[in-house]
Parts: sequence; structure tokens; C-alpha cells
Amino acid sequence: MINQVTLVGRLTKDPVIRYTMEGTPVMNVTLALNRHYRNAKGDFDADFVLCTLWNKAAENTSKYCTKGSLIGIMGRIQTRNYDGLEGKKVYVTEVIADTVKFLGSRPAEEKTDEKELLPF
Repeated sequence: MINQVTLVGRLTKDPVIRYTMEGTPVMNVTLALNRHYRNAKGDFDADFVLCTLWNKAAENTSKYCTKGSLIGIMGRIQTRNYDGLEGKKVYVTEVIADTVKFLGSRPAEEKTDEKELLPF
């Protein structure tokens, strides 16, 4: 079977890293993805996809990205469920990221620091 997903979109909020009880970094982010066609009003609708990042992908995304950052994610779709507060089953579909690529430019302060390190 094939379960492979590639997404390119923008982070909907600043990423926040968490750690499991074992100390493994994990992060949940939502990517905003524009559709390829316009709606009846002439605007592009967007889809919002939940993605889970682990280990270095989570650490680096937390360190280098902010709300609105353009990133690419390659991974797989996973579903899970749990019992909610009212006793109803809650179903979750998410993308588990295997690879994360930062597609936008770096923040201005990092570019400045980088230039200062170059020998001229």
C-alpha cells in the first residue's frame, strides 16, 4: 500500500514544541493550503491540515519558523480516535511528517548575523 503526502503551505500560528515523558520533541502545527480554484465570490478557499512533527523536524521548525512561514511537508496520513470529555468518540486525521523543508526566506536578524560571520 502507498500512504504518501506532500503539502506546501503556511503555518497558521507560531509553532510550540512539547516533549513526551521520555524527552522526545513533538509538535502539532496546522498548515493553511490554498485550493487551486476560486469559489463563487472569486476568492480562493483554504484547507487547514493538522500535521505532527517529531524529533529534529520539531526542534528545527520551532527554532526557525513563525506564523506565516512557508514550509513543505512530506509524510503520511494517520487516523486515531479517543473518548472526548462528553464520552463521545473523537476522530482525528493528521499528517505525520517524515521531512520538513523551509521554503521561505530566513528572518532578517539571522541574515544579518550570517553576513557578519563572512570573512571579507
